[in-house]
Amino acid sequence: MLSSVLSSPRAIAANVVIMRTFVQLRRAEGRYAELRHRVGELAEKLRGHDELLSEILSVLDALGAAPPSSRPIGFRPPQGAPQGSARRP
Repeated sequence: MLSSVLSSPRAIAANVVIMRTFVQLRRAEGRYAELRHRVGELAEKLRGHDELLSEILSVLDALGAAPPSSRPIGFRPPQGAPQGSARRP
């Protein structure tokens, strides 16, 4: 290394920086290898889902749009009932 040839403080500092950089690269490579492995596992797990989803969507398209509702959903008080909130004792 540089510090073994040149025994100056600057050469030693440069050697330390170089070694730290290689350690960071090795750690990053390990993280990316793990990430690559996990993405590969996900790809294997999801294989075949594309065909299944396209089949579901084609069946839904074949069914067409939902028919319009003949009346609104929800509670409607009968006509002639008092409006507002009546308090009960």
